[in-house]
Amino acid sequence: MSNLGFFAAGDRIQLTDSKGKLYSFTITPGKEWHTHKGWITHNDLIGLPEGSVVSTTAGLSFSAFKPLLADFVLTMRRGATIVYPKDAAMIVGVADVFPGARVLEAGVGSGALTISLLRAVGEKGAVHSIERREDFAEIARENVNGYFANETKNWKLEVGDLQDQNFNSEFDRVVLDMLAPWECIDIAAKALRPGGVFLAYVATTTQLSATAEALKSDGRFTEPESSETLVRGWHHEGLAVRPQQRMIGHTGFIIHSRRMAPDVQVLARRRRPAKGAYGVSED
Repeated sequence: MSNLGFFAAGDRIQLTDSKGKLYSFTITPGKEWHTHKGWITHNDLIGLPEGSVVSTTAGLSFSAFKPLLADFVLTMRRGATIVYPKDAAMIVGVADVFPGARVLEAGVGSGALTISLLRAVGEKGAVHSIERREDFAEIARENVNGYFANETKNWKLEVGDLQDQNFNSEFDRVVLDMLAPWECIDIAAKALRPGGVFLAYVATTTQLSATAEALKSDGRFTEPESSETLVRGWHHEGLAVRPQQRMIGHTGFIIHSRRMAPDVQVLARRRRPAKGAYGVSED
């Protein structure tokens, strides 16, 4: 890896033109990057500081930076749909994934969330990922190792079903991104230490409801809480400050809860059910 702030051979570089269009490639000695207006020699990029302006042989200019995590995730190879940066950031925050944490992840997909989890736990933490599909696992392995520029020693990836695993209070956090997380409440309870956080990322209200009810009926988790994250950008030019016409709306729901101590009864949440919440009354 190169020194922070400077480009070296093997680094990923992101070039942005005057219209905001992004281009990304890996700096490889001896190669050239070609555009419709000239080219840039990779050797000329080595040793430059981030934030430099570089030009092609025909004078087309770009600002040069190393990609942020969000940039990398949005341009990496995909198998399954990725967890977008806005949701990955919320998942890490809501689940309180801390340096040194032991995280069990199921439903790896293309590895976008895995990268965020590994960055959050740091070198002293560990992420154990389970993925049902071999093809998705291979893509995730390629993306994760590509981002960290080597094989990640504190990451274990297994192909199989989460329900077939055998855990015993080994993890601080369980993070699920799958079609039916409500089917994995029991294995999550067995995997989590007391006080550990369960979090599931789901796409539909039907999945959200099923997961919430499964957590409530299990008896080993606190009252679940749910949310979604909407991001709206703003345009600002002089005094013309207004919301952008396009926004990142609904992508998924986050539902989370905490593991109770063994043999401790959950305190019942006092609430007045909404009319019709549990079916139509017979009387």
